[in-house]
Amino acid sequence: MRQKDLFEYVIRYFRETMPVAETELKYSNPFHLIVAVILSAQCTDKRVNQITPPLLKAYPTPQKMSEAKTSEIYKYIKSCSYPNNKAKHLVGMSGALVDLFDGVVPDDVDDLQKLPGIGRKSANVIASVIYNKPTLAVDTHVFRVAARIGLSNNAKTPLDTEMQLMKYIPEEVVPKAHHWLILHGRYTCLARNPKCNKCGLTKVCRYYREKIKILPQ
Repeated sequence: MRQKDLFEYVIRYFRETMPVAETELKYSNPFHLIVAVILSAQCTDKRVNQITPPLLKAYPTPQKMSEAKTSEIYKYIKSCSYPNNKAKHLVGMSGALVDLFDGVVPDDVDDLQKLPGIGRKSANVIASVIYNKPTLAVDTHVFRVAARIGLSNNAKTPLDTEMQLMKYIPEEVVPKAHHWLILHGRYTCLARNPKCNKCGLTKVCRYYREKIKILPQ
């Protein structure tokens, strides 16, 4: 199967089986999402969604959070991974948001990366989710799923995967494709024990063809 045909098949499958695909992080405005995204690094969305309500009730705006001490933020987020670093990032990000962008979350990926705690992956998430930009964040789920299915080939870095995916995914589909791949990796194509028996992509999946199908039944 040609690469173009593979992408068309996979996109059609997800359109039919996952018509609604969106972030599982809870947020009510762009600032709240950027806080949640910073907290979500190496932490589950479920945990983040438990942390953010009291945190954002206390510090609902960039101005309020920028004025907080990191020790105060730490008290709210200590149950997530790397709370010390994330507390510093949240205060720094809020201050930069106020100083550089008048408290408004920018829609440009390069501008977003000027904020402490926001790398390319996080910037792509925010631009895509908030502003529906054709940016595709590659986390561990996307990296794994793309490689297993065969959407990416010999990608060594998340950026390699991103570039390969962007070559074939139509621009208008990119924001949703990000969530398709994440959710598929989170609930079906698991890292250790992928649920191939529940997956509708085995017909075209390279991993299934090379690793699973050949095993004794």
